[in-house]
Amino acid sequence: MMDISMLQEEIGVTADGRWGSKSRQALLRAFTSARVGAIKAAEESAFARRLGVSLGQLRAVARVESAGGGFDRRGRPTMLYERHKFHRHTGGKWSVCSFSNGVVGGYKESSWDKLLGALGTGEVDAAFMSCSWGKFQVLGEWWDELGYASPYALARSALDGEAAHYELLCRYLEFSGLARAMAKISADPESCRAFAKGYNGPGYRDYAYHQKLAAAMA
Repeated sequence: MMDISMLQEEIGVTADGRWGSKSRQALLRAFTSARVGAIKAAEESAFARRLGVSLGQLRAVARVESAGGGFDRRGRPTMLYERHKFHRHTGGKWSVCSFSNGVVGGYKESSWDKLLGALGTGEVDAAFMSCSWGKFQVLGEWWDELGYASPYALARSALDGEAAHYELLCRYLEFSGLARAMAKISADPESCRAFAKGYNGPGYRDYAYHQKLAAAMA
């Protein structure tokens, strides 16, 4: 379990256990990457082979299911903080506030500000577990199942360029069994339902994800 002092050591500030402005600024610096380049064609092909899917299927999923670019204009990995996840992971101990609430929402507020606030409670693992990371928005709470050493390690992996975001996606698809459903995606929307439901949940119909995947394959 990571505490504030351990996190401070990782981000290069005095490990005094106090989450002040210097620690907050250091965290933001630590999550700013110079390696924001797009995935290379050879890497993309290797991921497709690993999943047992065509390059077209992988690209269709990337087009429809990704959050756009993998990094923001400041060089930070794309991240969405989920306040209801933090509420659940901490038993509602810090609710109700901007970063902890049993009700889904608060998406107009800065995800980075909410993460910084959650870290200040000392619930470091819960804070990183409550964020969706990278181009494909993989939740930090899957860190153990996906083979990362900690929620923080999963988050930091997103700094290693867009290929690292595909690595996150691959690990999630392999763990969840969705690689098989992905291999069935075609220009027929019906063939895309299993993947769309598995990846987006029962609400996939509301956003017509199966139809969007089929269109991306056409």
